[in-house]
Amino acid sequence: MSSCRLATCVACLLLTIGMAIAMPRQDKPAMTPERWYALQMEAADKADRIMRQADRRKSLLGRYETMLSAMFEGDRNPAFPVIFGQYLAWYQTYIGDYPNAAASFSVQETQLPGDHALPLGPGMRAQPAIDAIARLARGRQAVFFNEIHHVPLTRTLTIELLARLREEGFDTFAAETLYSSDDKLQARGWPVEGTGFYTNEPLCAEMVRTALRLGYRVVAYEAEGGDSGDARERSQARNLYERVFKANPKARLVVDAGYGHIQESGKYLGGQSMAEHLRTLSGIDPLTVEQTMLVPHPDATHDHPYYAALVARLKPVQPMVFLDVEGKPWALRDGYDVSVLFPPETLRRGRPTWLALDGLRKPVPVDGDEICRSDYPCLVEARYANETDAAIPADRLVFDPPPRQGPTGRLLRPTLGASASDLYLRPGDYRLLATDAQGRVLGRRSISVRGATP
Repeated sequence: MSSCRLATCVACLLLTIGMAIAMPRQDKPAMTPERWYALQMEAADKADRIMRQADRRKSLLGRYETMLSAMFEGDRNPAFPVIFGQYLAWYQTYIGDYPNAAASFSVQETQLPGDHALPLGPGMRAQPAIDAIARLARGRQAVFFNEIHHVPLTRTLTIELLARLREEGFDTFAAETLYSSDDKLQARGWPVEGTGFYTNEPLCAEMVRTALRLGYRVVAYEAEGGDSGDARERSQARNLYERVFKANPKARLVVDAGYGHIQESGKYLGGQSMAEHLRTLSGIDPLTVEQTMLVPHPDATHDHPYYAALVARLKPVQPMVFLDVEGKPWALRDGYDVSVLFPPETLRRGRPTWLALDGLRKPVPVDGDEICRSDYPCLVEARYANETDAAIPADRLVFDPPPRQGPTGRLLRPTLGASASDLYLRPGDYRLLATDAQGRVLGRRSISVRGATP
């Protein structure tokens, strides 16, 4: 992703969340919203420079360490730790450190005046999202999912639903993150580093890989001219229309996008969303699945006020949606067809259990002292045996335990500082690779994960 594109994405995110990144409390002089926004954009420019510096490192672990060091160097701009936390969070997802990624950039989900009433009254029923959404998609020509880019929990349901939607006749998958320059993706069958920005995160890569394996035609649709705001939304919609429906008006499309790009009504970034523009171009009314508002945060005070009440009543162990007695789905806000409630996060050996994808993948124990030869920090990657070394792994984790003697000298340790944890893998054959921050190989191993292939 170019520097211009990345700065544009950050600016769009700030607008998308309604400037919910609160101004710091201070005495004098008072900070105006305009000044606070300017500080955020200055911080985004600096964060982009640091990221370009990090990307000159040979190894992913080396890039992450550059980002981590910059987070704690200090900056007098009060917006810098907030903005740079988002950049750091992306790299934390790349190395499979999901709990710290969620903590590095957490925006409070507030209740808005237009929020619909809690779906706990008479006539409302909670149902597993995977079943309900598959039913709601019948007869639709398009289904749009949104996600929080640094919280891959919001990709899990999409991955699980791809097979169900394929059975319903959906044949095309499009993701905001994909680069059209990777014109070998369809034939190759798996993502590589040049496939996209967020596809460097293993679950995002698994989403694209799953679509390819199921026979979807996979399409890139991101605006490529550095557009922002409404111009970017129009360009995204035009790309989808021309690359999907213009050639095949009967195509059935599944889309993965960030945040409000999928909202069907209301102003968005001073204009209209991608979904609204696409509806104008194609006449297609998509099923829009909102997945970004009713999610658990590391700090519970950042949860939407409805979240605690819904969890207390339902005690969910899988994503849930709500329907009335006539089967009409409930959405938290206008502009979406249905909202998804995600259950609270559970950690097993320092990693979230949602990585199991509701049973599609299994936890596979990994001992860092063995495969890393006790040389830390150490990145462990699991690649499918039939894919090349350039493929984005099925899963990754980092071991960086505190030294047995002397000062620890580090914060934000992955896997809670343990030297043993689990990779989450589908049944099949894999190559494990352990490397250090310089890219030096510490260990290799081939493994087979038993179980019926889903």
